[in-house]
Parts: sequence; C-alpha cells; structure tokens
Amino acid sequence: MTAMTAATLDLLSAGRFRLGLGVSGPQVSEGWHGVRFDKPLARTREYVAVVRSALARETVTHDGEFFTLPLPDGPGKALKLAVHPARDHLPLYLAAVGPKNLELTGEIADGWLAIFFSPEYAGEAMAAVNRGRERSGRVDQAFDVAATVPVSIGPDVAGCADPIRPYAALYVGGMGSRKQNFYNQLARRMGFEAEAELVQGLYLDRKHREAMAAVPLDFIDQTSLLGPTERIAERLHAFAEAGVTTLTVATSAPDHSLRIETLRRVASALDASGLAD
Repeated sequence: MTAMTAATLDLLSAGRFRLGLGVSGPQVSEGWHGVRFDKPLARTREYVAVVRSALARETVTHDGEFFTLPLPDGPGKALKLAVHPARDHLPLYLAAVGPKNLELTGEIADGWLAIFFSPEYAGEAMAAVNRGRERSGRVDQAFDVAATVPVSIGPDVAGCADPIRPYAALYVGGMGSRKQNFYNQLARRMGFEAEAELVQGLYLDRKHREAMAAVPLDFIDQTSLLGPTERIAERLHAFAEAGVTTLTVATSAPDHSLRIETLRRVASALDASGLAD
C-alpha cells in the first residue's frame, strides 16, 4: 500500500514526490497500529527493501523475519505494481532521531527527515549519518538533510518562542513514556538533561502549562527560527553550514493568511541570506 500510494502521488505530481517513512515509537506503534515495537532497525531495513522492490516494478518476493511475500501454502502469488511512477528512482527518506537509526538512514535512505535539528549539536548527528553512508559506500552520492524547523517571526525572540512551546513540550514531555521517549532522549543528548526531565515530569503529571513554560528558551532557539527577518536570515547560515540542504518550514500561525505571510517572509530571508542557490 505504501508503494502504491507513493507511485500514484509521484505520477500525479509529475515527479515531485518524496517518500518519508518512520518507525514511530512504542506507544503509537502498538497502541495505534497494533504492531509490536520489536527490532525497529531490522524491521525498517526490511520494510524499505520491500517498498523499493515494489517501486522498481519488480515481481515482489520477500522471505524475511517480518514480511513474507507471498505467504506460503496459500493462494497468494508474487505480484508487481501496475502504476508506473514518474521516475525510475523515487527518493526515500527516513525520519530518525537516535544514533543507530541515523546510521541506518545514512546507509539505506536518500535523505533524513530531521526534527529538533540544532546546528550547535548537529556534528554528532551528522557523524552518525555519515557512518552509515560510509558503510554502504555511498559517500559520493547526493543525500538530502531535510530539517523541519518551526518559525515564529516578530521583534522579540522570547515572545516568538511562546507559540512553539506547546509543540516542544508535547514531544519532549509527552511523546512516549518516562522510560522511552526518543525526543526527550535527544534533548538530553543536546545538553538539556535536567530541563528535559523537568518538562517530562510536568507533562506526564498533566501539568501542561507548566511543562510548556519549563521548555528552555535556548532549546527552542537552537531548533527554530525566531525573531525578526534579519535574524532569521543570519540563522539560516548556521543550518546550512551544519548540513541542512532542505528546510521544511513549520509555522504555528493561527490562520491561513498568516501562515502564507510567514512562508513569504522566510523566502525573503532566504533571498537575503544569499543561500537560495
């Protein structure tokens, strides 16, 4: 189904579609999808292999630990995709947070969907990606680092951080259990260990407003674009120098017109930065 959907969207968009995949976390995987969160790296590797085989319009057969196509001793037979994607190779990205998953992303994917990307911390994350690329012998091939970056434009940096606090608190504090929250672990690796513990404790105790207030301004500033357009234009250089090649703008503006205006102002900042090429 993933391959069928991706091929259809690639065809409808005239070859502009990029497929993003992510293994999620234990609570969502088991609570929403009904899939055990066992061996996530091995399962991702196998899933990507099946999707790539289907997108290549091969007659798909697979005998793995997680997927068997076709099922043995039944009426199923090996099939191939009827839809022709617009391109022979459809770019496949992985959403990854932890070091081992980042290595896997560098090894088997065409790009990385990054969240809470901090240029100040990026060296460790990019090193993990590059270890995977080296392992697969793909260092010379193009690789897209696509970071989702919240944007809040205004004269006051601290004030601009406030609309992003609910999002940051949800992920750092509430997206997982006390023992297993990948985003909380990321914040700790970034140097916000005590703050991440505080935010998580407040959020899981259903003190959401307090959790939002406890998210450090420095964490939001490192992982977002805040302040006047001129400051954002300067900050874009830090993201580019850290390895970001595609910036995915996330705006928390309350209505459609303000979201469009935010996109226009970020585009203006990009032009001013000289990084548009």
